[in-house]
Amino acid sequence: MSTTNGQWYPPEWPERIRLLSAGELTPVTPRRAATVLLLRDGPVGRDGDGGRGGEPAPENLAAAPEAAGAPEGAEAPVEGVRDGAGGPGGPAVYMLRRRASMAFAGGAYAYPGGSVDPRDERMVTWAGPSRAQWARRLGLDPGEATQAQAIVCAAVRETFEEAGVLLAGPTPHTVVADTTGDDWEADRAALVARDLSFAEFLDRRGLVLRSDLLGCWARWITPEFEPRRYDTWFFVAALPRGQRTRNASTEADRTVWIRPGDAADGYDRGELLMLPPTIATLRQLRAHGSVAEALAAAADRDLTPVLAQARVENGELVLSWPGHDEFTKRIPGATGGSST
Repeated sequence: MSTTNGQWYPPEWPERIRLLSAGELTPVTPRRAATVLLLRDGPVGRDGDGGRGGEPAPENLAAAPEAAGAPEGAEAPVEGVRDGAGGPGGPAVYMLRRRASMAFAGGAYAYPGGSVDPRDERMVTWAGPSRAQWARRLGLDPGEATQAQAIVCAAVRETFEEAGVLLAGPTPHTVVADTTGDDWEADRAALVARDLSFAEFLDRRGLVLRSDLLGCWARWITPEFEPRRYDTWFFVAALPRGQRTRNASTEADRTVWIRPGDAADGYDRGELLMLPPTIATLRQLRAHGSVAEALAAAADRDLTPVLAQARVENGELVLSWPGHDEFTKRIPGATGGSST
């Protein structure tokens, strides 16, 4: 369906909405998932140029692919977390573009992330808020501390699998400095292939998962009429000093460090394709001038799940996301059915 901006909206959705409204479609139970808005202060640029290429306009980013596997290459000290004073336009966020061949959101810009692996519930050495505290923060039941760990582990694991960045260290107060060697790549590939669980990976290397480096930003649930549904928690985290991003994902054909405002402007011009939660989180990040500000703001974010609603109104199908009026779609020609 045509649009004047970059909102991803597949052509099969209107018919699926009609089927759901008519009671002819049974919603799929969403899978739990996690995604990470990886942030850094300083320059922006495509993966592989170390951020030294200035600030490419979003339209140029959309037109010039980068080779998969290219390192980000920015020089930095080897310990701790980047915590500069920000730069013009605020912090940069790491984004990847899903390959056009992907069945879900092909061609859309997104963040590293993916589904929870059942093995993410296996015990790991843990630093930061307790699992029970995370359960409360994530909006889970008090008895779901293990499931809360799985969501946090999925966020850290998927960031390593898709961007080569690891939020873990040898002690509760340190972070690994470099994850680019052949041995790291072998472990990353084993994680992707599910030949190695995340708990086994951390234990083998004697690493502590740094849950304190994550802040939870938002929670979105895929609409009920979509067959590939996810209950996704969006986290923010700073790029650790010394670590370098790279396009390690087979699902992405390009990656970029970009200011949230620049990415949002590209979406508004219809040049960058995104799902509603992606552009919504970018607009929210735009208000923060540094990584430190964004991380501090995460503690007070409302994590009420955002779930699209579809209804019939005056002969039209109306699709809306509560609290996000900009994504409302009106499809003419609706025929009967009840609201969802």
